[in-house]
This record gives sequence, structure tokens and C-alpha cells, in this order.
Amino acid sequence: MMYKVLVVGLGSMGKRRIRCLKKLGINNIFGFDNRSDRNLESEKLYNIKTFNNFEEACTTINPQILIISVSPAEHLKYMNLAIQNGIHFFVEASVLDDGLLDIIKELKSKNLVACPSSTLIFHPAIKMIKSIINSGELGKISNILVHSGQFLPDWHVYENVSDFYVSNPLTGGAREIVPFELTWFTDIFGYPRRVAGNCRKTIHITGAEYIDDTYNALLDYGNFLAVLTVDVVSRHATRRLLINGDVKQLIWSWDDNCIKIFDSHTNSWENRIYQIEAAHD
Repeated sequence: MMYKVLVVGLGSMGKRRIRCLKKLGINNIFGFDNRSDRNLESEKLYNIKTFNNFEEACTTINPQILIISVSPAEHLKYMNLAIQNGIHFFVEASVLDDGLLDIIKELKSKNLVACPSSTLIFHPAIKMIKSIINSGELGKISNILVHSGQFLPDWHVYENVSDFYVSNPLTGGAREIVPFELTWFTDIFGYPRRVAGNCRKTIHITGAEYIDDTYNALLDYGNFLAVLTVDVVSRHATRRLLINGDVKQLIWSWDDNCIKIFDSHTNSWENRIYQIEAAHD
């Protein structure tokens, strides 16, 4: 079956999803955005038909799948529209949970596929780390450190921070990344018994005057502790992980296509290489 896919929202993520779909061999793609400049850009870049009216788009093309890539505050609206129209949907990750319990309840009575974004659990490094943890080769886990840092003005270099959702305290850039990181972390380690946290505005970023730029969480798993730091003040984008076991230590950096394992018995490091396709943005 040749699925017809409507990408809702043609900003940076919507355009990325179009590229992903094309990479997967799906070419029956249409776009919707309220902004004519984004529609024209997507038509030129990807040779797709676009619409500036959602109802017209649905009536004209009768899509089987929605890719919801609008700002987080609009996710709920388009999830509800997808359910009402019997359309399978994928939705970007969000820190907002308003109305989600109703969405889940509604979906239980529908024959629809609904996919919230969980990108990192499919990353080869994360899958390898999960396999290592499940094998028990690190021994008894003692503590874990995670740091995810980016510089907020680098997210959209073509527009001011104040012009998109990361400047809103409810959907602030750092706040949004906390659940994004916890998605893969809890997939590997499960849910902690207790959580304590802090958040703070630490530096001035033009356009982000009202958001906290740094979040810290202490996760108590009973037998081990984990610390998560998320910020949007890191001048070099990074994602780093350190796991201390009583037999081996694991270190991973987003910058390296390998996971490093220190073996206390041999007093040596092993680099475990994984393959990842280069992004074409």
C-alpha cells in the first residue's frame, strides 16, 4: 500500500521528517503549514505539494498518516484531529502532558497506530549500552552520570530565540530536553524510586530571559544513584555518559562512534565501535 503522509508543520523538525521519509523510500508526502514561506521552501527543497489549510489538506489528499511536527503547545490539537479523522500519527517529543491521558484513553478504543517520538532508544549506541547493562558485564552498578548540553541560540541559527517555543517557560529548551533524555535512560534502567531536582537560570541568553537554562536531577534507584544534568548553555553540543560498575567502567560521548569500556582485571580500555549513517541536513 502506498501511504499518503501529511507532515503538519514545516519548520526544522517537519523538514527533517520529510527527509527521513524519503530516506525510507516513502515519497507520497504532502505538507501543511500556516506560514507561506515555509510552504514555498518545502515545495522547492523536496518537490512536494503543500497546503495552508489543514481541513483542505485532509479533504484533498485523504492522508493515512500524520507527522505532527508543530510547536509543543499545538500537539494536542492535531493528535485529537488525527483521532477524529481516523488517521495514524507520529508526534514529536514534548514536555507538555496536558490532555495526554484522554488521548491514551481514546486510542484504546480505536484501531490506530499512535507513535510519540522516542528517537534515542533506536540509536545504535543506546542499544549497545542497553545490551551491555542487561548482560551484567559491568558488575554491580554504583553510580551513573549523564550530561546533555547544547547552546540554545544554535538550535535555530536562522531566527531569534524569542521567535519560537524554546523561549516559553512551559516549553523552554532545557526543560524540554529533560524528558527527552529520560526516555532512553528509563528504557535502560527503569524508573527510579525517588527523584530530587533543581533548575536555575544561570546566564543571560537574549530571547530566553524567562526560562531556566540548567536542570539537575538526582535519581535514586535504591542500589545505585544517577545524576542527570541538562543545560542549554554548553558552547559545544554534547551528550556524555559515565557508568561505574564494580568490575568495569563505561564511558560514552556523542562525539565518538564508540563506547569505551575499562576492564579492571586487564587494566585496559576497549573501544566498541558502532556504525551510524551521516546526517544530510
